[in-house]
Amino acid sequence: MNKIVLGITGASGSIYAKRIIQILDKNRNLFDELSVVFTDTAINVWSYEIDDMKIDDIPFKIYENNNFFVPFASGSSDYNSMIICPCSMGTLGKLANSIADNLITRAADVMLKERRKLVIVPRETPYNLIHINNMKKIVKAGALVCPASPSFYSKPQTFEELIDTVVQKVLNSIDIQVNFFSWMK
Repeated sequence: MNKIVLGITGASGSIYAKRIIQILDKNRNLFDELSVVFTDTAINVWSYEIDDMKIDDIPFKIYENNNFFVPFASGSSDYNSMIICPCSMGTLGKLANSIADNLITRAADVMLKERRKLVIVPRETPYNLIHINNMKKIVKAGALVCPASPSFYSKPQTFEELIDTVVQKVLNSIDIQVNFFSWMK
């Protein structure tokens, strides 16, 4: 059983979350459930960056970020994977210091304490030492940091193919095996 939480924060890079949603929608046989949570800032950034998919058009259940009465806010739930994409440095700082003041940070804290899969996709450049130390702390706690750094091995021809080089890494990290490309093409 693969139940996934997708947390979307206010960092630029909504396109990555959009592609994760699109790919999971086309591959529903690879998982059991996807729950989506936006921060308030993420809603604004999504509306600014994404023209062709409104939040209301997302084909999965969306939870309010201030609602702690959802299954994945508890370690007794059977959700086993979480992706935070894009992950703002503010959210990363909260995670690194176990500040669970909203549903995204609480669900991530649950993933860490229960030793479940947590993939963080930071979308910031350059990093300062505080960012790096926060990444170090969450990696030591059990998370995987997968920066939104596209690869070029596959010789992507479109913007979407470039984005998918990151999305494939993220999804494969939670045992959703999608293969858009191989760097050995």
